[in-house]
Amino acid sequence: MLSIVLSAGLTGIDSYLISVEVNLEFGMSNFELVGLPDAAIKEAKDRVQTACENSGIPFPRGKILVNLAPAYMRKEGSALDTAIIVGILSAAGVIRRETRFADKCILGELSLSGELRSIRGVLSSCLAAKEAGLQEIYVPAENALEASVVDGIRVYGIQNLRQLIDHLNGKARLTPIPHTQHKASSHVAYPWDFSDVKGQEMAKRALEIAAAGGHNILLIGPPGSGKSMLAKRLPSILPPLSFEEAIETTKVHSVSGTLPKDVAILTGRPYRSPHHTMSVASLIGGGSNPLPGEVSLAHNGVLFLDELPEFPKLVTDALRQPIEDQEVTVTRVHGRTTFPCSFMLVAAMNPCRCGYFGDPSGRCTCHIDAVKRYISRISGPILDRIDIQIEVPALSFDDLSGNQAPTETSDTVRGRVCAARDFAKARMASSDYTPKHPVYCNAQLSATDIRQYCQTTAGATALLRQAYESLGLSARGYDRTLRVARTIADLAKSPMIEDIHIAEAIQLRSLDRKYWYE
Repeated sequence: MLSIVLSAGLTGIDSYLISVEVNLEFGMSNFELVGLPDAAIKEAKDRVQTACENSGIPFPRGKILVNLAPAYMRKEGSALDTAIIVGILSAAGVIRRETRFADKCILGELSLSGELRSIRGVLSSCLAAKEAGLQEIYVPAENALEASVVDGIRVYGIQNLRQLIDHLNGKARLTPIPHTQHKASSHVAYPWDFSDVKGQEMAKRALEIAAAGGHNILLIGPPGSGKSMLAKRLPSILPPLSFEEAIETTKVHSVSGTLPKDVAILTGRPYRSPHHTMSVASLIGGGSNPLPGEVSLAHNGVLFLDELPEFPKLVTDALRQPIEDQEVTVTRVHGRTTFPCSFMLVAAMNPCRCGYFGDPSGRCTCHIDAVKRYISRISGPILDRIDIQIEVPALSFDDLSGNQAPTETSDTVRGRVCAARDFAKARMASSDYTPKHPVYCNAQLSATDIRQYCQTTAGATALLRQAYESLGLSARGYDRTLRVARTIADLAKSPMIEDIHIAEAIQLRSLDRKYWYE
């Protein structure tokens, strides 16, 4: 007998349907798996047989051939276990013949006891099943909440194999999991608040501009000045995730296995802070079966690199292409995998190895040549891709003593950031021009988009020309200055970019003249 059951596999953060074709013939017992299975799938032969027998269901005897189609695509992981055993039992007649599998997708790893274990990438698989027109999807109970985010398909959370077989045979019908609606909230709970930071008003203003436009930012200052403290609080002033952003972000974390339990969909923007001993593969993504790296895990959120010069130059230079393209492609022998990586880069560093170069206290013990060697670890191309560079000076006693007026909370700053993004959205919607790619913030504007949306006054144009010639800006630096100026104008609710906006944008990009080009 021939039986066909649908399941799903992963490629990058997306999924595709797999047809599990089972042919069962009477004869000498034999079990073969074909269709480019990896080692984990080949081991399913032992898992499904033991799980079946421990569930009180006799395993069919005979010549069993399982084909995983399409045969030209390599299949990975253990999510096909349940579909394989269901196909075998259907071919053997243990599952009633009239059961219809053409509209069902079945996923799950089997334990030897017959329990269904959680798997990665359930959200992507559920979306693929819905797009293919399937009506039902069966997933491990631990993954049911994640799958319930997708509307238009019935989701069943399965505890064990016996429960699934009884449901398919009509003996004990299961109730579908209710659809979970995504609600964008402006009050996502973060453990850190801007009101905790004393002083550093210039740095706070720079972070507000960075949040409003999604710009990359570099913080330079001595130890203990609050660089890391400020960076940790940046997610608390970012706008809430839209539904499209939340789905894509959740897919990345689901595929990588970092999605928290009991979370249907991510509502807060990711914050990743890897250690400087990381490898290029850890940053970009990789492995024999490629998984997302830190740049993708920070998708639609913040990637914080503390002590930037301490990262290997090979690692920091690997950021060039992801920052520009907002996606990264990992090439391996078996094919190429593309992961999204639209993130805000926040970097922090000391001005020298001892940390006190340029400090008014005169505590720096570094020779000027040692300072230049330390600073030169940051390459010019990477520096050129950072929109905002701000100095974070050491705090005075009065700043720390708490005698100043109370500082703004994250909610207050976040309100201005959201208002600026809404203003930008309305401004772009009123234009006849349509970008080739979706634009969620000013940092994502292409060179063509800049010409359409970054209109300057005569005074602003003259000031920008002067800065371009005197500071020796590159073409990329010119575009990034305009993007930052556009964000500053959006915060001021100004339709045109004026000279005051250009002046502040130039000031936020001129710190490299002090440290890199002295």
